[in-house]
Amino acid sequence: MGLPGPLRGSNKILSRRMADIALRIDVDTYDGLRVGVPRILELLRELDVRGSFFVTFGPERAGLRLKRIWDPVFIWKMVRTRALRTYGWRTLLGGTLLPVRSVGESFGPLLCEMIAEGHEIGLHGYDHFGWQSRIHQMTRGEVEAAFRMGISAFTATVGHPPQATAAPGWRTTAEALDVQGQFGFKYASDARGSCPFLARADGISFATLQIPTTMPTMDELKGRVRDLSATLHSAVRPGLNVFTAHAETEGGPLLSDFRRFLCHLQSRRVEIRRLADVAEEFLTDIGRVPFAEVGHGLMRGRSGWVLMQQGGMYLVD
Repeated sequence: MGLPGPLRGSNKILSRRMADIALRIDVDTYDGLRVGVPRILELLRELDVRGSFFVTFGPERAGLRLKRIWDPVFIWKMVRTRALRTYGWRTLLGGTLLPVRSVGESFGPLLCEMIAEGHEIGLHGYDHFGWQSRIHQMTRGEVEAAFRMGISAFTATVGHPPQATAAPGWRTTAEALDVQGQFGFKYASDARGSCPFLARADGISFATLQIPTTMPTMDELKGRVRDLSATLHSAVRPGLNVFTAHAETEGGPLLSDFRRFLCHLQSRRVEIRRLADVAEEFLTDIGRVPFAEVGHGLMRGRSGWVLMQQGGMYLVD
């Protein structure tokens, strides 16, 4: 049986001496892919860095967010992050007052170019804002359909199925994690947490390796701290760190902050790499990857719940 409480043992991949950063970039919107991603790519080329881009492939329906217009936490986040400047009216009203645009499906040549340059492309849902707002209400059949549509669109656009997935907004459920296991992803990045793990919830263990985001994001810190780059550097720990950027913010008004952050990391000789490279290390010794319970929780600076790694970790013989 398992060893309850904090993980014990000498798992080398969980005890790095030097810090490194796995770089994840989420692409939620049409303009994020059209404008933000090329800006980020130019920066990564300059620094000779490769990252993992998780792209929404279906309709852009950010206008669904306006249903939360009476939520004071949501409104404060919109004001604090200057959402109109970041996204623009065309995106913020998409799928409501303005027509729907397809995100990843519209940019096949760009995505193939990114893969050729060594970047990883993963699936960030089919209908990002639909999933984020309704996942806790979706039936098992709806979840399966969402995965199938996303995988189909991804495959048709880039020529092969996705090897990794990340739940939009870090919002998913135990049933969705169970459904996800049917599709053969090498790993997922669905949660916020401290280190890679195998998830358990409601007494069920899930087979897909989870590589959680371990650091705060810039949009969570924006308007709360004076120096984004310095705050992020103070959050870097020895060992593996996973940082999530967004094409709409780090590829937009926060691009200079993002540049300073990456340049400072390189000046400290912190290795910056793809999540796929981290996954390969853990998958070679999957029997030593710890289990951890997951549940819904709140993150400061983010409106609404997210999936979180909770409590101690343990091994199962």
